[in-house]
Order: sequence, then C-alpha cells, then structure tokens
Amino acid sequence: MILEACVNSAISAVEAQKGGADRVELCENLHDGGTTPSAGAIRFARKNLQIGLFVMIRPRGGDFLYSDDEFEIMLEDLRMAKNLGADGVVFGMLMPDGTPDVLRMKVLADLARPMGVTCHRAFDMTSNPFQALEELISLGIDRILTSGQQPTAPLGAVLIRDLINKSAGRIIIMPGSGVKEHNVASLIEFTGAREVHVHLEKQEPGGMIFKRPGVYMGKPEQQEFDHTLTDWKRIRDLRSRS
Repeated sequence: MILEACVNSAISAVEAQKGGADRVELCENLHDGGTTPSAGAIRFARKNLQIGLFVMIRPRGGDFLYSDDEFEIMLEDLRMAKNLGADGVVFGMLMPDGTPDVLRMKVLADLARPMGVTCHRAFDMTSNPFQALEELISLGIDRILTSGQQPTAPLGAVLIRDLINKSAGRIIIMPGSGVKEHNVASLIEFTGAREVHVHLEKQEPGGMIFKRPGVYMGKPEQQEFDHTLTDWKRIRDLRSRS
C-alpha cells in the first residue's frame, strides 16, 4: 500500500515522512483545496525528504476552468517544481461542460516528464467520470486522485471500485478525502485500491506570549495564534492499519 500524505507546508512534509508516509503532496492554502507552494517550500522539502515529493500546480482556489493567463502561471510553476527536483506534479483542468481540458493538460503532462503526473480532484467535478477516465488514460496520466465524486472517498467507494475495475491497471485510482484511521482498511478492502491519499492534521500552539485580541490576519473563525501541522503520530497509526 502506497500512502500519500497531503501536507500544507514543507514542515508538515517532514512530519509526514516521520510518520511513515511514502509520498507527500505539497500544497499551500488547503482551506481552498490546495494551491501551488512557494519555491522556498519546495526547495526545503526536497532537501529534507527521502520520500516522494509531488507538488500541487494550481494557481487559485475555486473551479478548474482556467484563463490563458492562469495557464501561463501553471506552466511556470510546473517548470519551477521540475527544476527544484520534485518527483511529480498534481494538476487538473476542465472545460465549461465538465470534461477534462485535454489539450492544455497534454501540454502540462508532456512538460512534466519524466516526473510523475497525478490528476487531482478536478476529476470529481467532471460530468462523466468514465469518459474522463478514458481521456486521462489517453494522455498518459499516471494516477487520478478521487473521492468518487462524493464529499468523501468512503461515500464514493462504489464509484472508486468501479473506476479501478474499469481502468484494469491502465492508470492508478487513488482514493482521497475523508480517509482516516478508522475507515482506511475497509475502504482498501472494498475498492481494491493500492494507493491512498490522506490529510491528518493537528493544531500546533504558537509561541507568542503577547496576543493582541480582536485582530485577524484571515477569517475571524480561524485560530490566530495556532497553526495547522501534519500529525505524524496519526500518519503512523493509519500506516499500521493499511
């Protein structure tokens, strides 16, 4: 079983490695579903990881219909990740009708080689998952990260199982979203998945003694003096159950 940990920072990437992850998907802004991390984060992660390092290529949150300007940014970010030694990249693009943007995804995939290529959960927003599956296979994409077009992978387990069966080894189908310690074993058994994608975190207290009340750098409901960190102990626990 290949265990991929979705991490929100290079520091979290090191924590995931400590817990026994086989690979990380390095992102920023996970509250927006993940966006491209900085060059500094990629460089630090590459320096300190002996496991696989995949980098999110996503210029913003929201939908997966990108302008020409955003596509240009994605190309530059992909080149950056490649030059900094990433093992793979993670991206997805859609057309207005919910089909994969195969022309521009092919440009990205060709540029990425010899790195690995994952299509992220843009797949879960496609209008016809089995048609999208065949199109992504035709592009030579290595794997699809999916929750089975449901809010979580356990809820989408039937479609995930059917996609694995339909793909017949031509592409890796990797369940992700809502995969936790208590459900990973049953999800693997039901779907036949050989890779899983997890996000296991904790709130890490900051070191500030003086705390200015009533001032927010982000949303008021977010903790201003804590930060989110991958929980390596939870990674280790889930690893033991898979």
